[in-house]
Amino acid sequence: MSRKAAVTALTALAPISWGSTYLVTTEFLPPDRPLFTGLMRALPAGLLLLAVTRKLPRGAWWWKSAVLGGLNIGAFFPLLFLAAYRLPGGVAAVVASVGPLFVVGLAALFLGDRPTVRSVLTAVAAAFGVSLVVLKAGAALDLVGVVAGLLSALSMSAGTVFTKRWGKPHGVGALAMTGWQLTAGGLIILPIALLVEGAPPALDSTGLLGYAYFALGNTAVSYFLWFRGIERLSASSVTLLGPLSPLTAAVIGWVALGQALGPVQLAGMALAFGATIVGQLGGPRHPAVRTSGPFASTERNIQEYSVNREVSGVRR
Repeated sequence: MSRKAAVTALTALAPISWGSTYLVTTEFLPPDRPLFTGLMRALPAGLLLLAVTRKLPRGAWWWKSAVLGGLNIGAFFPLLFLAAYRLPGGVAAVVASVGPLFVVGLAALFLGDRPTVRSVLTAVAAAFGVSLVVLKAGAALDLVGVVAGLLSALSMSAGTVFTKRWGKPHGVGALAMTGWQLTAGGLIILPIALLVEGAPPALDSTGLLGYAYFALGNTAVSYFLWFRGIERLSASSVTLLGPLSPLTAAVIGWVALGQALGPVQLAGMALAFGATIVGQLGGPRHPAVRTSGPFASTERNIQEYSVNREVSGVRR
């Protein structure tokens, strides 16, 4: 297996893990507490990683970590849950699946990556495949839910692109960067959760187990793999792994909850999975740092060091 294939496979574990979110939420956690759930996913995981790495941001990385944490976690989680609650029948998953198209546009603007016919077509095919899997006939559209879903996809897409653009500071690994972002995002969600949902609910052992899984495997490990993948792969390749999340959720629903998968759903799964595979083909094994485009980064020397450090085989 090539190094790129190995990195891609490890990065794919993140959206696959996120595909278990629905099952864990409905079977283990207290109902109607989406913001508290988002908080419990982010803040404990972030604090744990800070304790493990014992590294804090310095200089400009305080505000950069806050921006990335806000985009990838703090804004993404509440908007995603709002869309999920207001859009029935899998519409939220369809709206969120346009993320790869956002990344194609943002990467062209901020990274200087020219959109290709393949990147656009694979993004459209993946979104259409997801719609075949999760969209039910007669599903109602809610304007607030649609806007929230689009903004959640845009937030995560912007976080992916800026994570790629800014790279990481010298001597700091992806684990520490993940801790910074999860902590920042959790601190953004904390006051919102308290204002909207009030005091935390009482938790039994099942709820504690569910939140422990969310904080550790579903968030700390998964986001580490995701951000590590962003470092080593192109932004469009990483985001085209996103459809694996709703596809995994559909498979889990079929296996664990007895939900039916008909011919249309199976065709959609094949289309979305095929688009995900095609999105990983071609391109450099270690994408070069972009220095062109209207927003060429002034931190390119740090990014070049990060890429060269990974190519030389240095591991965290």
